Parts: sequence; C-alpha cells; structure tokens
Amino acid sequence: MRITLSFAVTADGYLDDCSSKRLVISTPEDWAAVHRLRNEHDALLVGAETLRRDNPSLRGMATKVSLTRSGELAPDMRVFTSEEARCILFSPIELPHLASVAEVIVCREPITARYIVTELERRGVRRLMVEGGAQVLRMFLNEGMADTVRMARNPNLKLGAEGGFAHFLFEAPAGTPCTHEELGGMEVTTWQLKPDTTTEDLIYLRQAIEMSRNCTPSATSYCVGAVIRTADGRIFTGYTHETSPTHHAEQEALLKALAAAADLRGATIYASMEPCSTRKSEPKSCTQLILEHGLSRVVFACYEPDCFVCCQGAATLRAHHVDVRVYTELADEVLHINRHLR
Repeated sequence: MRITLSFAVTADGYLDDCSSKRLVISTPEDWAAVHRLRNEHDALLVGAETLRRDNPSLRGMATKVSLTRSGELAPDMRVFTSEEARCILFSPIELPHLASVAEVIVCREPITARYIVTELERRGVRRLMVEGGAQVLRMFLNEGMADTVRMARNPNLKLGAEGGFAHFLFEAPAGTPCTHEELGGMEVTTWQLKPDTTTEDLIYLRQAIEMSRNCTPSATSYCVGAVIRTADGRIFTGYTHETSPTHHAEQEALLKALAAAADLRGATIYASMEPCSTRKSEPKSCTQLILEHGLSRVVFACYEPDCFVCCQGAATLRAHHVDVRVYTELADEVLHINRHLR
C-alpha cells in the first residue's frame, strides 16, 4: 500500500482539529488540488473528531475510514449517508449502533497505524490518503507508515497560541526529496519519504508467482514462490517443498542465499503469499527467519487465508520495522494457483 499524509496549517503551524468551530485554512485552489489527490487514492482516513466537528461527506471516495475510541458517532452523519460507499471504522469497542452503516473492526489492543494498514490491505485497499487530525498524523509518522507527506501552509493566517487548535509542523529528515509550489497563496511542500518501487516490485513479485507454479499441490500447504534480491543485486529463488517436504518457499530461497554467503542485511524478499508466522513442521516460521537474517523489505501479493492458521506475518514484520508492501491486485492469481485448498 502507498500512503499519503495531507494536511493544511496556518503560518505558525496550527491545525483545525481541536476547536468546536471550523477554521478554514486552505484556499480554493489548494482545495481543488487536494480533491484531485483524493481521486488518486481508493481510501481516505480522517479522525472521529473531524467527523463530529465538520460532519463531512467525503464524497467520491470508494472507501471512507475513521477510528474512534469512544464510539460517539451517529449513524445519520453525512459520511455514512451521503452516497453508496464502503465505510470502515476502527474501534477498541463494539459499536452495534453503527453496524448497519459501517464495517466496524474491533481492535482490543491500542489502535496503531500498522494495524489499520494491514486490515485495509486485507480488504483490497491499495492507496490510502490520511488527512488527520494531528494525533492520527503523528501516529502514522511515528510508526514509519507514510510514503508521501503533503503540507499546505497558509502564510497569511496566524493564530498564535490561542484558539484551542493543535500545533503540527512536519520536518523531514535532511536530504529528503521534496517539491514546492504555490496554490492561490498556499505554500505547498510535498516530501517523498520512501521511493515508489511499484514497477520493480511487480517485476520480482510476478517472478515469485511464476516460481510457485513449480510446486506440487499439497493438502497441507500452499503453493508459494519466493525471490530474494540482496542489497548488492544478487538474486536467489525458491518454491514450497523444492528440496524438502517441510520447507516453505521463503526458507528455500534463504537457504540458497546463506549457502552462497550472501549478505542478507537490507535485502528484499518477494513472496507470492504472506510469510507464515506460525508453523509446526519447522522450529522457526518464515517471519522469524526473515527477522533473524535482517531483511529490510518484504513484498507479497496475497494475505494467507485462514485455512490452517490465522497468519500474522505482515503485522509481526511491521511491528519490527520491516517495510512491508502488498500488491493485492495480484492476489486472485495466487489464489487460483492454490485452488486445490478451497
């Protein structure tokens, strides 16, 4: 998933997310640019406080997302009633009064950006735009779950420390690529925190899917292919049960890399399916092996269905700061290869 954070601030860095009345920061030209950017994403996330204060419709989005700790949202709010669109709410508690207007995902642990992204990917979301408020933006940034940050600053609007607004200014690490533009008096800066590796990822991911076709279908395991690309460009491949009836694809590729004395720190592994997080046939799961050998990126096409276990590979890897990319547009092909388990 590619994730964009977008927000507007006053000249002194205040956001409109803590006041009982709406503060208009953006100019019409900037708002038009924001709506064009929304159209490039298939899901939009805003905090519950924004829903309560502004009652926005968020029209035009295929998926509308929010998170609420209190559950104090009404089913007749415009975000739920303005059009036929999927609404998803993350909450630590059950919300039966909203069950008819939204899919409520109950998270018993503290809600994190990693959890939100993983669950949205499971539901096919490929590009997510996050518009705040300040706590939500900080959560995504602190967890490293942002690829692009767009900050629009109004140099003609200054609040000082009064007004009950939240202060939020973003500072990217030195050397981060960025662009600047002026839109109707707004100073817009866009930072690329992480490069867009989609083209390269899809090449190697399709190679991994082709590797999976070499597997002999089994009633006890998925047909999976894997490709490892080391930081210095070396390539190692594997598929399920290639050399052993207990080896998974990622394990086969890792063993080849280790036999060749390859440095796996900073490497990327491409797998047709989510790396396993629990297994009985080997002492360590593929997720554990990936972490143990220091790979920095994991790219896969399909989340593992809940057939044998409830896999938590992506969530575990993200919790250990591994960059996980999922291209769900290839998931149907992976599931077709594994149709023997349906």
